[in-house]
Amino acid sequence: MTERPGGYALNAPQEASLPHRPGARGRGARSNITGRYEGVTHEAFDDGWTEADGEPPKLATTVLKDASRTIISTNQSPDISFDQSINPYRGCEHGCVYCYARPSHAYWGYSPGLDFESVIFAKPDGPALLEATFNKTVYQPKPILIGANTDAWQPLERERQHTRDILKVCARYRHPISVITKSALIRRDLDILAPMAADGLVKAAISVTTLDRRLARDLEPRAAAPHRRLETIRALKQAGIPVTVMMAPIIPALTDHEIEALLEAAAQAGADNAAYVLLRLPLEIRDLFREWLADKRPDAAGRVMSLIRQMRNGKDYDAQWATRGRGTGPYARLIASRFRKAITRFKLDAPRAVLDTSRFERPLGSAAQPSLFG
Repeated sequence: MTERPGGYALNAPQEASLPHRPGARGRGARSNITGRYEGVTHEAFDDGWTEADGEPPKLATTVLKDASRTIISTNQSPDISFDQSINPYRGCEHGCVYCYARPSHAYWGYSPGLDFESVIFAKPDGPALLEATFNKTVYQPKPILIGANTDAWQPLERERQHTRDILKVCARYRHPISVITKSALIRRDLDILAPMAADGLVKAAISVTTLDRRLARDLEPRAAAPHRRLETIRALKQAGIPVTVMMAPIIPALTDHEIEALLEAAAQAGADNAAYVLLRLPLEIRDLFREWLADKRPDAAGRVMSLIRQMRNGKDYDAQWATRGRGTGPYARLIASRFRKAITRFKLDAPRAVLDTSRFERPLGSAAQPSLFG
């Protein structure tokens, strides 16, 4: 039995009514649910100290080196708008309980629960790997999405700066990128992003789940507050960067009533267009989210899960292409209709920016572009 850095593992119950779990202070998941590939499951035992102390303990972040030999990931999903991406980190300190990337931590033998947000794999070799890729004579430039799986500007980035170093490589090679984040830290990198945007090489998406500060803190404990994300939209737009606001995910009975107000606020901040994704609960996320509801929103738990099933063909999740991000049924159609009307009302219907791949060039002195005087 292997001890997990940063906590214990838990095999979450499968019954409809889940017990209260205190989690760890400043974290999103309420447990360290056992990954689906583990041969042994674990159950947490409450010896009474947490209740006696009045609050759960803090959980430190463990950082491990990711020794991957490549930096660009590719996908062929028909309902995803990009086909290559870069994730400078695996795992994410933001701790968003609904994060669709959580199940990926199980591949590495860690829990999609608390491990996902406290055991982070960093990629210090990412910039060098990217430069080596760009220098291959067979490489054909096409837009890369930075932060597709886990947030590239999560708190760890403040000290590690792996994302910033990757941006520097993209700027030097004039390679087109799109970025997505819910962190205000991206504003630190406007000195790189703004000049790239002037050449049509950058577009951005900012995720705003809710305008409710308390709900945001419970759902996304270490992400930027809602008003900071709106300020970030404004800062990016003022820097000349096309900005999409992503209401992702929309959670029925928790955030769907905010559609109009959130889009209006984003439009006032300068967003060009908007998109949304309906809450997805694949694999371990289902039980993690149900634990979170039992702890943080017990009065709404039944209503939330009922509406989710109404939009997922009677199940907690339906992985069908094309509908997994939108759902089906009357309630899903109502959300889609409200979103479309709000986009029109608040003029969030500007055409999506098309990035320029023709400017890509290998700088003099690179492995694939020797100096004229060398």
